[in-house]
Amino acid sequence: MKTNTRLISGVRFKPAGKIYDFETSIKNLEPGKRVVVQTEQGLGVAKIVNPPRIRSEKEIDKDIKSILREVTYKDEQTISKNNILEKEAFSFCRNQIKKLQIQMNLFKVESTFDSKKLTFFFTADGRVDFRELVKILVKQYHIRIEMRQVGIRHRAKLCGGVGRCGRNICCSSHLENFEPISIKMAKIQGLSLNPTKISGVCGRLMCCLNYENETYKYLKRKLPQIGQKVMTPSGEGVVTRHIPLKKKIGVSGVEQGFDAFFDVKDIKLLE
Repeated sequence: MKTNTRLISGVRFKPAGKIYDFETSIKNLEPGKRVVVQTEQGLGVAKIVNPPRIRSEKEIDKDIKSILREVTYKDEQTISKNNILEKEAFSFCRNQIKKLQIQMNLFKVESTFDSKKLTFFFTADGRVDFRELVKILVKQYHIRIEMRQVGIRHRAKLCGGVGRCGRNICCSSHLENFEPISIKMAKIQGLSLNPTKISGVCGRLMCCLNYENETYKYLKRKLPQIGQKVMTPSGEGVVTRHIPLKKKIGVSGVEQGFDAFFDVKDIKLLE
């Protein structure tokens, strides 16, 4: 169903990608529907995230690209052909990389919906001279070629995978942006500092270390510091460990030699 009212709908090109606004005249675009859109790079296929809404006054003068139509059976056939092209281009490019002995790791190829452009995604330790490779690819496919170097975290986002929790990795399922992650977050949460236990499939620190970090920081502010002398129901001791979620602390005895856990409300600070 179409209308003359100028509407805007939010779409995503990738499962955990950024949401982009596109103009549409189709009212009944429900979240999850796939649509063909006009982009600066050519035609593309996206999925509806936010249903159509009326453009606000601030958005009236914005230059927003349009949703052309819902994906049709013919479009599905085009998508299948593009998938075949992507696989063939990936194999061809990888063979050329070996022949040219270029130090780069190709991991994905994407075609625009109209097959006018191929994007080759790769990782590398430093800058790569791929000019000769691009010439070969242009000669082979006679379309626009883009070589895009990304970091290993973005590689994981594009390729996907399963984390140690057994679920799809966060960056490819729901995280739109990467937040800075530090080893300090693991320390605050009392986690093992063994790199193999706190690293994701990308080899970097897991993004989920950030999820409860602020909660732990807030709760630990209310706990006595490590090394602080305290008086417990069992006698005097020194704080050796925090259990923020249970509001407990571990105390090691100075004279009595005990090592036990106590509720924060049951201890008193000593100077």
